[in-house]
Amino acid sequence: MKKFLGWLLSFALVLSLIAPAASAQTSENKDAFKDKSVHVQVVLFDGFDLMDALAPYEVFAAAGMYSGGAVTLELVSAEGKRSVPSGMNGPSLEAQAALDPNRPGIILVPGAAGKPAGNSEDAIPNILGQAMKTGLPDLLKQAVDNKEVTVATVCGGSLLLAMKGLLKDRYAVTNHMGMAALKAAGAIPVDARVVEDGPRLVSGGGVTSGLDVALYLVDRELGPRIANAVEKLFEYERRGTVWKAEGVTPIDFRTSQETSKIEQPAAASEK
Repeated sequence: MKKFLGWLLSFALVLSLIAPAASAQTSENKDAFKDKSVHVQVVLFDGFDLMDALAPYEVFAAAGMYSGGAVTLELVSAEGKRSVPSGMNGPSLEAQAALDPNRPGIILVPGAAGKPAGNSEDAIPNILGQAMKTGLPDLLKQAVDNKEVTVATVCGGSLLLAMKGLLKDRYAVTNHMGMAALKAAGAIPVDARVVEDGPRLVSGGGVTSGLDVALYLVDRELGPRIANAVEKLFEYERRGTVWKAEGVTPIDFRTSQETSKIEQPAAASEK
């Protein structure tokens, strides 16, 4: 009995030492997000993809609602306040202001909506090419160079940055149909849902990845409780691991000699 009481007292002593530390850690976690706010600019350009822009917009808007206004956002364009037509003959959205690359926060760049390939006016390569002729690329360069701005892209939005040379030797993702173009423009394409290259560049893959990009940024900036509240509101759970160039590098078994022998077609003389 004495041994049991001694053990119980020792256990109670350990708990008394651990509890304050755990409480302090919890308090520190809360304080990390206390009084934090973030401003989001969602970029519009002629032919932009509606879902690329509006899915993240709704996530950030809901985060602002649940956080009591810690997130503010606006639709912007390189030209300033104007009506901006979306792609595929979709509706126009009103840009509320000019894109400001000097304002701290998040700048989200959507892709284009149209035919995946070809030279027609409504083909995505042409839409992105027309956007490159505007003042948008220079503004995006200023944003990428600004240490107080996180530039996030959805789908073909990363191609706009790459075409300006802003993703040279940087990890990124885009729609699977644009990965070769991303690589050709100097980026390092990563087959992942969301890719973060440093804290100030986040890219998403296909069109629906805009939800995941925005939820990740909400989690990162305001914490998991706000992100979870938005997920429950939307009845959607964030998909995929956010890929970063960190941790142990996985073995690529596809490059092993054994796999190469299996995958390589036989030479004509061997058939």
